[in-house]
Amino acid sequence: GSDMVFEPLVNVNRSLTNGLGQLDLNMRGQGFIFTDNPHFNHGTLRVQAIQELSSRVRVKARYYYAPDQFLGDNEERRSGRRQFVTENVTSHIWSTRLFYNVTPDLSLQLLGRYGLRRYNEAFSERNTDFWTIGTHVGWRVTHKITLGLTYHYERGLAEGRNQPAFEDDTSYINHYLTAEVDMELTERLALLTAIHYELNDWTSGLTGDERKGAHEDTYLGEMRLAYRLTDSLQGFGGFQYSRRKESFEPHATPETNVSMGLSVRF
Repeated sequence: GSDMVFEPLVNVNRSLTNGLGQLDLNMRGQGFIFTDNPHFNHGTLRVQAIQELSSRVRVKARYYYAPDQFLGDNEERRSGRRQFVTENVTSHIWSTRLFYNVTPDLSLQLLGRYGLRRYNEAFSERNTDFWTIGTHVGWRVTHKITLGLTYHYERGLAEGRNQPAFEDDTSYINHYLTAEVDMELTERLALLTAIHYELNDWTSGLTGDERKGAHEDTYLGEMRLAYRLTDSLQGFGGFQYSRRKESFEPHATPETNVSMGLSVRF
């Protein structure tokens, strides 16, 4: 199906100076409002701090909260009736990222992350604790072109792995890879292009679970144009196409997103 989504976003920033250097504080609230499918409406909250440790090193701590997000009407296992009911999830994610400028044109980032996904009672066997490690390398080829490469490894352990009666273990090992090119086309116009690949290996060992021995592949490509109208006003537009395929499903699921927006800084 198709829909139009409004994504209002509010960013609040404050910068301080302490004995270590500059400290940047940020709070961001974002809403996702669906015009045709309002049951998908949800919001997120992000709080973060970036501390400068030296001229080359910074560290970022972040907390991300996404409450009661509707995932759809899906088949539950707990009642034994296998009926379709509403599935919701609440996510809490804590992360730390280290930034290191190897040279003026080469940067390295190291990521560590821990998170919780908590589902409504009908799907509580999918409650998952997960952790992530990752790295990002950025290389400024010229003063107008920057290349980036990212890799994340994530391990998720779901409660269903210890509840074989439900045949629903969503534990996984995830590999995520991104390559991106950021180009300044003119003084006011910038273009970001990126390709993402995600491999999700389901680790269920439960007899009767469709995920046993299965995996999921996702390919995604995106382009985003940003135009600076004034020092405080920026317009942007983007295009995104993805294709997801579960190994136990006969067909892949494509998705296309087109976005337009305006950013105002006060």
